Amino acid sequence: MEFDDSLLDDQSRLADADTGGWLRAAAMAGAQVRAATEAATEADVPRVFAERPRALVLVTRPGVARSVAGLVTAMLGPSCPVPVVTSDSVPTWVGALDVVLAHTEDPGDDVLAESIDLAGRRGARVLVSAPGEGPVAASAAGRAVLVPARVPVPTGFGFARAFASWLVVLNALGLVRGNVAAVADELDREAERDHPQHESFVNPAKSLALRLVDRTPLLWGLDDVATAVGAHGAFVLAAHAGVVSDVASYPQALTRRVLHRTAVGGSAAVDIFADPEDQRAGLLRVFLLSVRQSPETAALRRVAEETLSGADLLEPVEEAVGGDAVGAALLALRFELASLYLGLATGTVGGPGLYAPAV
Repeated sequence: MEFDDSLLDDQSRLADADTGGWLRAAAMAGAQVRAATEAATEADVPRVFAERPRALVLVTRPGVARSVAGLVTAMLGPSCPVPVVTSDSVPTWVGALDVVLAHTEDPGDDVLAESIDLAGRRGARVLVSAPGEGPVAASAAGRAVLVPARVPVPTGFGFARAFASWLVVLNALGLVRGNVAAVADELDREAERDHPQHESFVNPAKSLALRLVDRTPLLWGLDDVATAVGAHGAFVLAAHAGVVSDVASYPQALTRRVLHRTAVGGSAAVDIFADPEDQRAGLLRVFLLSVRQSPETAALRRVAEETLSGADLLEPVEEAVGGDAVGAALLALRFELASLYLGLATGTVGGPGLYAPAV
């Protein structure tokens, strides 16, 4: 499809194209975080999940749950004092000493409903962020803490709610230190920076969308948390703009010699005086993602930038202050809004590629 770049800076046409209110839905990420935190507090999550578990089980149902699980696992890291298990359903061995976290936007997810029922009967502590009605909510009644969707958004926009819900539990368990209020505040600031009224040259999400046009993005992380956010970026780019991306940590990308060599050649081969139509076809664009600040990350960044002179660096450190949770949430929202701007300008948003819950 043709990319209409003039649409991005024409507020009237942009509003007309956004028939589903998708930009507004994405921009409500901060409100989702506050609502989820409020619901979790009302359910007495800090008390219920005060004791450290034998194992932490992350249930990844279709949708954004896989992205949230990947991010949480990266934040916990190899030094996590309890085993972290990721599964599409609750394992049969789960018991009273375990904690289960789940998320779905499908109220009729029978697999998750059965998993919650199993975990509840086994005595596990369970938190699930899901719609407040349907089989999933019914299975959670009396057996799990349910964080309902108090801020209504379309399907596919629940990343912030799931992340906030799980982060409250992880804070209570003492496994991470994430300032949930700071996450909400920074998401509000990012939504303002990416507001449709801001022109492309001062709007980070629009600028990112323009950098993605007619390119195959290689989302290469300089740290584990950034790589996990890259996976969410690939998800939303596919969901909203039909863009296929590659995601890897930069050390892993180095081992794939042919792709890395092609990326180096592609970034060096762009000629600003050449015919754009000749240059665009089949070109790759490398995006180096960074969330954590460490000597190892800084050294890896220097190596990557020396090798890939044309790579884009996505590093929200100057905008976000507050640790991994804040930086990761900011970068995830920027990818969401960029994918929507790209989808609106190409006409893919609202098409048949959007994820729909099972009936």
